[in-house]
Amino acid sequence: MAIARKRQISLVDTKYYHCISRCVRRAYLCGKDDFTGKSYEHRRGWVEEKLLKLAKVFCIDVCAYAVMSNHTHLVLHVDDKKVNRLNDKAIIIRWHKLCKGTLLTQKYIQGETLSNAELIFFNQTVKQYRKRLSSISWFMRLLNENIARRANKEDNCTGRFWEGRFKSQALLDEAALGACMAYVDLNPIRAKIAKTPEESDHTSVQQRLTYAKEGKQPKPLLRFAGKPRQTMPKGLPFEFKSYLELVELTGRCIREDKHGYIASTHLPLLERMNISPENWLKLTTKFTRVFHGAVGRPASQVSYCENLNRKRRANISNCKKLFA
Repeated sequence: MAIARKRQISLVDTKYYHCISRCVRRAYLCGKDDFTGKSYEHRRGWVEEKLLKLAKVFCIDVCAYAVMSNHTHLVLHVDDKKVNRLNDKAIIIRWHKLCKGTLLTQKYIQGETLSNAELIFFNQTVKQYRKRLSSISWFMRLLNENIARRANKEDNCTGRFWEGRFKSQALLDEAALGACMAYVDLNPIRAKIAKTPEESDHTSVQQRLTYAKEGKQPKPLLRFAGKPRQTMPKGLPFEFKSYLELVELTGRCIREDKHGYIASTHLPLLERMNISPENWLKLTTKFTRVFHGAVGRPASQVSYCENLNRKRRANISNCKKLFA
């Protein structure tokens, strides 16, 4: 039985979540259909473009993504502090970039005075919009709905484009986050549609490598902030250079013509996350097969389950083995 979304997301425990959406019947609706020979590759560009546009409006950051032929992987960061800092006007302006809003929000933006009765309803609407702008469910809804409508219009048909619900995994600590991001970034290499990370079209790692050549980080993606420290700025808790080196080296190891071993002397990031090279390769090639729920070290799992009132701790044995 599917678990309700509110029982999967606990911002007290983690702001990071891995989301997966699949096309219906696993059809190649975003890639090349080998049966008909028709290519739908351009739709992968649709997904990437819409994803990065939504990230500018929502208080949700994109850490990693990979748009594949029949599914998408996203690693998202919920910035609930940011959404609470925004004033009412900023919230309305952001929401109007996504939807029309209501008559009251339109009046407010146009500078018209609202009556006391109207203000009551207006304040309720603002509260609702504020909650939505930090909601992964709303983020995924607006992303997938837009792509489905465009694809159905292009195919001159109706019906589902995506499966009913996207899958969501809580990434409870730094080790789970790093492993999941690398797993997502290396999807095209595992699927044998790219040989190197820089050749992996419609992925976050390709964007990051393009900007890295100029010594920059891409603005649409959550920045790398470096090692965790007392005065930690907003960003991913890894060194940018080390992460790219780690992904590159891992990508070489998982190709068929390479040996599946990573020299630990080359991976200071793995040492800090306390993950053995052998376990790292398993995590970055079989992440979604091994884990079917929240991912993290046992101590993180305990806190997460307690806060969500969940008795069953999924993945606990695999978490003990692979994050030991």
